[in-house]
Amino acid sequence: MDLKQWLKQAEHQLAAAGVGTARLDAVVLLEDVMGRDRAWLLAHPEAKIPTAKMRKLTNLLNRRAGHEPLAYIRGWTEFYGRDFVITPAVLEPRPESETMIDLFKALARDGRLKPNNKQKLIIADVGAGSGALGITAALEVPNIQVDLLDIDPKALKVAEMNVDKFTLNSGIIKSDLLAQAKGGYDVLLCNLPYVPDSFQINPAAMREPKLAIFGGPDGLDLYRKLFDQIKTLDSKPLYILIEALPPQHAVLREIAGQAGYKIVKTDDFIQVFTTP
Repeated sequence: MDLKQWLKQAEHQLAAAGVGTARLDAVVLLEDVMGRDRAWLLAHPEAKIPTAKMRKLTNLLNRRAGHEPLAYIRGWTEFYGRDFVITPAVLEPRPESETMIDLFKALARDGRLKPNNKQKLIIADVGAGSGALGITAALEVPNIQVDLLDIDPKALKVAEMNVDKFTLNSGIIKSDLLAQAKGGYDVLLCNLPYVPDSFQINPAAMREPKLAIFGGPDGLDLYRKLFDQIKTLDSKPLYILIEALPPQHAVLREIAGQAGYKIVKTDDFIQVFTTP
């Protein structure tokens, strides 16, 4: 079978299975297996697919048609221009989470992130999963020490793989939010589970760990718990960046306000809070 035939057949199979990105996903799988970039594949529609690679493509295509996330099939995904190791133990980082990095960089650029009598800015990625947020922050802004916090040991193993990949000296800590963390953080990056328990998620998301998706009846149980923990800290973070659904933002402002924080900025899914 040549490339053109396979792409047509693969797109049809994925579309029939209800995969919304059928054409793109088929092309991505073909790129990976053939070891060629998209431009070459589309410029050589008559090229034949070797038998061994055809068998591999069939297997991968069937997995995607079963709504297995593409990141799990590939074993990695791109976030903020870098490739991160991804396994079924963690969520695939979403594009909307990149806004948190943009806002964090803006705080640094504006000179708002000045460590108090410390050589480095100390930040925590709370509910780190793969560690994409914390690692990216450390790579994008100089002079930062980041701790990656997660309650799930399997997720922390993935975070450790990514720390090793990018040769960072990051703390990897099993912690129920901030409960077992060392504290003294200047900034918290928080992408906690925020989907309401009754919300109907898509078939691909159903293959991801529920622990990392659902956050109680209104989706905000873990954020309430986080701010309750923050209230007890001797040294409170200067900034807290949070991801949640836009309709949840008003309630989050109330939750944060009860802990002594005010809203600084909202951009899409992300809110930035600071102390008065």
